[in-house]
Amino acid sequence: MRVLYLLNISNPDRLSADSGWIFADLLAPALVDAGAEVTVAAPAAPGDARCGFHRTKVPGTKYRARFSADIDEVVALIGAEKPDVVVANQIEEAPAVRTALLEAGSDALLAGYCHYLPFSFAGGGQMLLDPSLDDAGLGRPVLLAFAAGLAACDRVMVHSSTAASWVSAAAARMTLDLGDRLRVVPAPRDELLVRAPATVRAASGTAIGVYNHRLYAHYGTEQFVDLARQLSDSGTVRLRVLDLFGQRRAERKGLDDSPEKMREKLAALPHVQVVSDRGDRVRYKNLLAGARFGIAPFRPGCPWSMSVIDCQGMGLPVISPRLGWLAEHIDPELCFTTPAEAAALAERLATDDEFHAVHAKRAHASTADFAPALVAARYLEAIS
Repeated sequence: MRVLYLLNISNPDRLSADSGWIFADLLAPALVDAGAEVTVAAPAAPGDARCGFHRTKVPGTKYRARFSADIDEVVALIGAEKPDVVVANQIEEAPAVRTALLEAGSDALLAGYCHYLPFSFAGGGQMLLDPSLDDAGLGRPVLLAFAAGLAACDRVMVHSSTAASWVSAAAARMTLDLGDRLRVVPAPRDELLVRAPATVRAASGTAIGVYNHRLYAHYGTEQFVDLARQLSDSGTVRLRVLDLFGQRRAERKGLDDSPEKMREKLAALPHVQVVSDRGDRVRYKNLLAGARFGIAPFRPGCPWSMSVIDCQGMGLPVISPRLGWLAEHIDPELCFTTPAEAAALAERLATDDEFHAVHAKRAHASTADFAPALVAARYLEAIS
């Protein structure tokens, strides 16, 4: 099977913070191991030289990534690669890719991966636009482009059962019948970030809780700041906040400067350490390894979190609000509803070795099905 993988990268200057690129970099070699021929078209190459590569332009902003597909370039790529399957990792680009397939005279299957959902559902089934994609009222055009992408695809892949439910519900509201085209294919875990729970030992002194998520306001970071204040006051837990972005490009800060603002707020708190992994995955692993537990994001529309999987693969239990996929995946004993419950869970993981050991093993086990080889097999089954 020849696979042409079309990948948008929003963080070319810090690939370690771009989950789409990490996903492709882990998945593409596993697909090759499984017998597929893979060419990645993206602004940066995957690390495995067995994969073909075609360099594309950086889209500049998240909106250009959705509304500025170069059909001529895709037609040329299809003609050169003659794929059996084309994967549009930016689902909104699928209509342009379908057009390119038509013009190239190709009967390749078109698969879209819903890497990011531009909506979520509140209690009572109310559909909400994602605020991160609603600058200048663009949220509804993005939603409609997303629906057009679903309509253009032969296969639609999502990360989780929660995401499948949300995508099905959104499609139904827009009178779009997905039929049997929807598949759940999770993202692979990074095998570098896997550690047996038996090697996790209680740290001497105050335990460290790690928060390794993007610091955007729409990730619910303000709620995390409130929790950080409460935990820092208790003195039982120190917090390690990973600044995954570093210095961002002016175009990205111009759309949303909340990460910089949140970083300043957190850095001003006592017992809170804001550190950078400097784009180095080994340093990132070491920063996780020194922690006792993780904290999930407070993002309402969360269909997946690679950062949560990173912690769990390292044997770190993760406490989480009961939201989206987080409530589906994380052990119910570690989910909370109120800030007081969150603080109590954090302090128990910090001080109760038996409770921590049980949940460290459960956390590690919860990632076993996300080994790249297993995900690649599910991926190939989905697009066959």
